[in-house]
Amino acid sequence: MAAIRPGLGRVLPGSSVLFLCDMQEKFRHNIAYFPEIVSVAARMLKVARLLEVPVMLTEQYPKGLGPTVPELGAEGLQPLPKTCFSMVPALQQELDARPQLRSVLLCGIEAQACILNTALDLLDRGLQVHVVVDACSSRSQVDRLVALSRMRQSGAFLSTSEGLILQLVGDAAHPQFKEIQKVIKDPAPDSGLLGLFQGQNPIFR
Repeated sequence: MAAIRPGLGRVLPGSSVLFLCDMQEKFRHNIAYFPEIVSVAARMLKVARLLEVPVMLTEQYPKGLGPTVPELGAEGLQPLPKTCFSMVPALQQELDARPQLRSVLLCGIEAQACILNTALDLLDRGLQVHVVVDACSSRSQVDRLVALSRMRQSGAFLSTSEGLILQLVGDAAHPQFKEIQKVIKDPAPDSGLLGLFQGQNPIFR
């Protein structure tokens, strides 16, 4: 197999990991499009399990902000508690134990806080970061928009959930494709992205 060119942003199941960041009860009524964001992250989790992509889950100060919401479907995952506005310190040992890791798929909240700082820490480690834009949000849509732009400026890839899922499965002949097809049969729910991207938005030039 030819070597993967790092600038292309290709993702493969054997060298990727899914990060699920802080989708907790106390954020339910404060984060814009929270149900839609969790729904898309749940799709990513289902596909990760089908393709045996490792999944890492964090919770920000769970004593005060509550547990991960049940609709994410994260049963069986052990959430790692944190107070840092990045997932990386809490997951340092997991990352160090995966020398084959090249790509991190990043979902969760908030875009301008833990998602942004996690992306920067991962990029600093030389990893490719794929921000699942329809699975990330903030309380403020301005913060969300500028955080996505900031991550793109720093070298992260902005991708939709379906785009990444189809990259991971790679081929309709894949033995898990029919199960994955069930996951993506209906389009991902609208999470307000068209309002952020439409027109000649100068932030994304």
